[in-house]
Parts: sequence; C-alpha cells; structure tokens
Amino acid sequence: MIDTHKTGEFRYPVSDIRDQDEAGFGITPSQTVGPYVHIGLTLEGAEIIAAEGDTVDVTFTVLDGNGDPIADAMIEIWQSRPDGTYNTTEHEGFRGLGRGMCDETGSVTFTTLVPGASEDEAPHLKVGVFARGMLERLYTRLYFPEQDNSSDPVLALVDAPRRELLIAEQVDGGYRKTIVMQHADPEKETPFFRV
Repeated sequence: MIDTHKTGEFRYPVSDIRDQDEAGFGITPSQTVGPYVHIGLTLEGAEIIAAEGDTVDVTFTVLDGNGDPIADAMIEIWQSRPDGTYNTTEHEGFRGLGRGMCDETGSVTFTTLVPGASEDEAPHLKVGVFARGMLERLYTRLYFPEQDNSSDPVLALVDAPRRELLIAEQVDGGYRKTIVMQHADPEKETPFFRV
C-alpha cells in the first residue's frame, strides 16, 4: 500500500552529494510525484472553481487498498460549464480547473457547478490523482447519479459491474466519491484510464 507514514529505512541509500557537479554521469532514477506534490501546484482557493450560481460541493476521499486514507494525495479536476462548453467567457468567475490537497482523512472538497453534457458524453468531471510513490498521475472520472449516463462512450469502456464505481453519491445537496487505489480485489478498485 502507499506508505503515508514512513518510519523504516529508505529503499535507496541517502546520497551525500550536495552539488550537481559532484554527481556521476548516467541515467538517474525515476522521480515520483510525492510526497511534496503540493509545492508550487496548489494555491489558496484552488478548490473553488465557481463562487457564484448554483454551486455544489464535490468531496473526494482517496483510500489505499487497506482502506487507509492517503493523506498527501492531490486531486485535480477539469470540467465543462453547465452548458457543456469549455474555455468560453459565458460564465464569469468559472475556471473549469481545480486542484486540492487531501487532508488527514484523505479528503478534499471542491465548490463548482454541475457540468453539462458535451461531445456526446454525459456530464462528468475528469479527475487526476497524484500521490507519493506514483510515477504518473492516475486518470478517472466522476459521473452524476441523476444524469442519464447510459450512452456515455467512456463509461461504456468500463465493465458493466464496475461502472457504479465512477458514479458519485448524492449527499446534503452535493456529491461524494471515494477513490480506491491498489485494492487486492480489482472489482473494488476505482477504474482508471490510460490517456
């Protein structure tokens, strides 16, 4: 599972090199996206995608396969406006992109507008997940339970029994979605997409 509370020895020896000119020539190891993924990527208020209109709160909780929260995960979402368009000036104060760091419960909440259908796709949020130990972000989606998602071509790529794992739960006038990573039972792990 993803280790958010490191207490043992490091996997690789700690280098005493303090200047890049002292390093040997050759291939360097891959760099993961954590644990300091938030430095320079998140700004105060980046979870507020829209501050006016019929805003809703969308809460994501990121868990590992043991059910433990991934407290240093970062979630990034992209979406269309309520009319299904991207990058227009029709809705002042709407960015369409949000980033947020999960708290100690593995959760982060975004304030946004419910997107509209676009390009033959059901209304959805595109979701990127960053966390320590990962070489690349994971891509998934959030669909809304009150929408007709049956003809969405991307959701159709997921095996029918697992499609529910991408549908948000409606709670207190907003939405909640749990993202499960690295579960031993693939039927319980959130479906991720290759982009």
